[in-house]
Amino acid sequence: MDARAIAMGLAFALMWSSAFTSARIIVQDASPLFSLAVRFLISGLIGVAIARAMGQTWRLTPGQWRATVIFGICQNALYLGLNFVAMQWIEASLAAIIASTMPLLVALAGWMMFGERLRPLGYAGLLAGILGVALIMGTRLSAGVDLMGVFLCVIGVLALTTATLALRGATSGGNFMMVVGLQMLIGSAILFVAAPLSEDIFVNPTWRLAAAFTYTTIVPGLMATFIWVLLLNRIGAVRAATFHFLNPVFGVAVASVLLGEKLGPLDVLGVAIVTGGILAVQLSRQPAQPQTGPSRAAKPG
Repeated sequence: MDARAIAMGLAFALMWSSAFTSARIIVQDASPLFSLAVRFLISGLIGVAIARAMGQTWRLTPGQWRATVIFGICQNALYLGLNFVAMQWIEASLAAIIASTMPLLVALAGWMMFGERLRPLGYAGLLAGILGVALIMGTRLSAGVDLMGVFLCVIGVLALTTATLALRGATSGGNFMMVVGLQMLIGSAILFVAAPLSEDIFVNPTWRLAAAFTYTTIVPGLMATFIWVLLLNRIGAVRAATFHFLNPVFGVAVASVLLGEKLGPLDVLGVAIVTGGILAVQLSRQPAQPQTGPSRAAKPG
């Protein structure tokens, strides 16, 4: 893994993790599904326009169309939609921690459903991740956390896990920005239908809403997704997923700094255990004898 890939991974993790804080700000002043639909519409149109300016085409490969549709539904409409709704009632840090368990769920499902074997380090990581989440949830439940918000976040991360399992190996073929833009437009279309059926649409125009909406549209919305797709193409899904171990730390840190969310000692311990568990699982899935030099040279930069 070269320095450029490491920089891309760190940037993605920080951008992705910060989205929970900006979402928490947005839903205080606007209805969640409607605001997310507008965000995806703007991000999608910008993404498609940039793709066309880069000379990219609508003619995606069958694998890319499959990836675009499934991610538009599972990631944008379900995962992010449910998280936006949930953050009306739960803190951004808790939502980030739940979402960060996706690599653990992918590894667990691969083992249980597809017979994918892990090294001993991977099994230890799964156990650590489960224990860390249980520790965090125990403290939050005793403090009276909103159970509906937690339930929606759990359903959301399961939807993202499903999409990740279904789309392994479907990122090749170029036209990366076009894929990003189109999947956002698909999510937007679904949410524009769901919003009036499930919520009272409102917008309370404030400077904080404008700032948070602009940030989440451009940075986590477009930039993070584009960097992630490039990273997948550069170093592959297994190595790229290693950077997810930073998400609990970054998500909690950003929420603490910008929203003043407090963490108790058991929360900090739980985050550390989950972070270590994710890292252990991802490291256990690395090739036993990686030959990164030739494979990196063959990948587009």
